[in-house]
Amino acid sequence: MPETASVDERALAEKFSRHGDESAFRALYRRHTPLLYRVAYRMASNADRAADIVQDTWLRAAQGLPSFRWQSSLATWLVGIVVNRCREEIRRTNNEASVQDELPEPLARSCAPWQRLHLERAVAQLPEGYREVLLLHDVEGYTHEEIAQALEMEVSTSRSQLTRARAAMRASLQQKMDGAHES
Repeated sequence: MPETASVDERALAEKFSRHGDESAFRALYRRHTPLLYRVAYRMASNADRAADIVQDTWLRAAQGLPSFRWQSSLATWLVGIVVNRCREEIRRTNNEASVQDELPEPLARSCAPWQRLHLERAVAQLPEGYREVLLLHDVEGYTHEEIAQALEMEVSTSRSQLTRARAAMRASLQQKMDGAHES
């Protein structure tokens, strides 16, 4: 589940954005970078690319922090930046076929290798919007309201994309299972 902002998070953000307080920025960076990296890695499926996306996210966040209106949590806002950077990266490389999503560790450990491979392929084949909502909701634990804020969409769109993503995953996995039984 997304971390809730501590009482001092807003104060830290203000110290950095108004006074350039480096220790305040480091505190925010340490607090949010693990989440940002997980999201970037799952969307980009490449450790180096994910690290670059996270660094660029922090650069953009540092520039945009003075205008952040606190209508969502800082974590939700930062995840939105990561998702947008991932989308830019996908468009830039124009090679969506190479983008695969990593499964959450508990799920990955509980699956046989062949099942994990089928799951990874099913996630990777989802349309971008479905994949983003599925990862943010089912893997990272965001609510539909938080996803809607981060991805700049309606809550109902988040809900319908999750429903469709899950249905597409079930159909893909069922097709794999049916194919395995016919062999």
